[in-house]
Amino acid sequence: MFDFIVRRMLIGLVTLLLITFVVYGLIRNMPGDPLLVQLESAGPDKLIHKAEIERMRKIFGLDRPWYLAYVTWLGHCLKGNLGTSLSRHVPVSEVIGDRIGPTLLLSISSLTLTYLLSIPLGLWATVRSGRLDERITSTVLYMLYSLPTFVAALFLQILFAIKLKGTIFELPLFGMKGQGFDQMSLLEQTWDVFLHALLPVTCYTYGSLAYYSRFVKANMHEVIRQDYIRTARAKGVGPVRVIWHHAFRNTLIPLVTMIGLTLPILLSGSIILEQIFSWPGIGRLFFESIRERDYPTLMGLMLMFSILTLLGQLLADLLYAVVDPRVTYS
Repeated sequence: MFDFIVRRMLIGLVTLLLITFVVYGLIRNMPGDPLLVQLESAGPDKLIHKAEIERMRKIFGLDRPWYLAYVTWLGHCLKGNLGTSLSRHVPVSEVIGDRIGPTLLLSISSLTLTYLLSIPLGLWATVRSGRLDERITSTVLYMLYSLPTFVAALFLQILFAIKLKGTIFELPLFGMKGQGFDQMSLLEQTWDVFLHALLPVTCYTYGSLAYYSRFVKANMHEVIRQDYIRTARAKGVGPVRVIWHHAFRNTLIPLVTMIGLTLPILLSGSIILEQIFSWPGIGRLFFESIRERDYPTLMGLMLMFSILTLLGQLLADLLYAVVDPRVTYS
């Protein structure tokens, strides 16, 4: 096991090096100049001479070829320094750190609800397969899975923030906090954040709920046709024990794969939903960084996403041995 982990980590480091090298080259060759983008947003009344622009380019390392700038960036990363944001003029680690909390609030809530609801729903659909109630539920889930999240977000905003305005069902339209948040008590602040997060979490969850429940059902249907399931039933094993102990345990390997791949989702956020709800998360920061040509912040985000993806794949491989005793890495 130890040799396997060391080997995978070495392969992961090489992969991470190649990913960051390619991504850095792509980012630096995007159309647009970050300094000119900042000057355009500053307004026509603030004129800066060309010599000042060249001095700023030298300070931020924009005057060097991208491959040489990458070596410098990599050296700083090895020292724990992700650089300074070009548009916000604060360390990249601080910029990303401020956005992690709001993103985790949505992603962890959504994933928790997804697994708590989709697994029982998938098992129930397996038991009730072919019956009217199961067909209706499957049709509704399929329709939810086909509905784009940004369309659902707009409909929910119109319904709960506009149509139901002034009623007890009214929900906030934008942001994470309401007016006077700092003057609220801890309980009131928690309730305020809960109300603001309710619509985004709903949009995050319903698509995943539909997908995971159908995923569990499809894998369960494949397992219950196996010979050992028929043998268990022939021996008089109860239906609950057959489904939960014998069948569901053998569907955990594909489910573990999905869990490992969801690790990057915890911090990646959703660009579209966070823009619609003005949620101060990682997805919105990623969009703003692209628009502002903020190279250090973009590279910091891409480095975080790449590391989480590689760790998620490693975690999924290690969990295989936990859920299936036949798998060994010795």
